[in-house]
Amino acid sequence: MDELPQDPARGGSRGRGLTRESIVAAALEQIDESGVHAVSMRSLAQSLDVEAMSLYRYVRGREDLLEGVVALLMSDLISALDDDIAEHWQGFLQAIAHQMRLIAVEHPRAFPLVASRNPAAPWLRPPLRSVEVVDAFLTALLERGFTDAQAVATYRSFSSFLLGQLLLEAAVHDDLVEPPPDTTAEQDEPDAETRAPQVFRLREKLSEDRSREEFEVALEALLDRLENSLARQH
Repeated sequence: MDELPQDPARGGSRGRGLTRESIVAAALEQIDESGVHAVSMRSLAQSLDVEAMSLYRYVRGREDLLEGVVALLMSDLISALDDDIAEHWQGFLQAIAHQMRLIAVEHPRAFPLVASRNPAAPWLRPPLRSVEVVDAFLTALLERGFTDAQAVATYRSFSSFLLGQLLLEAAVHDDLVEPPPDTTAEQDEPDAETRAPQVFRLREKLSEDRSREEFEVALEALLDRLENSLARQH
């Protein structure tokens, strides 16, 4: 990206050495620590020990900054798609699914951006939201013998699977990094357990984190369903 014009008197010498990459990386770190709501150009400038106007040489504002964070999160996925991951399409989809899950688990507070930001084109779906990612995805399936219709149908099914599973898992992992909630109010309500006896009785089981196991089971079910659908079409 070309640097934007800047008034040298406002930027100050402390802005030297900044790059778009370093600014976006700092924004991701801030999101991981405090959440998306905490990120502003002012707060980011403070964390980098620069004047806020220095950042505008590299990012056009908060929206551009968040787009940069999404692009950074997706960069590892693009690299994975560039590799010859697997000979068969099942292995290819598994590799992408696990890479996307890794993003959601390692960056649970940032992952919702991947799902909520507008995609690069209106006919694309999150979380595989960029033209480059979707093109690489479709190309890989076509090279593995899929027809155009099969590749598009697989993209739609796979996107829906990822979005549902990983938004849920990101929420679970976000809760794990938050301090435990104050349950005093719950306990002070004498009729709370009476109104929802099964919830309280099964609270320990409900609080178990089975997200990884559930992800793998759902992924296998999706692959089996896709395989059966492809077999019927031959």
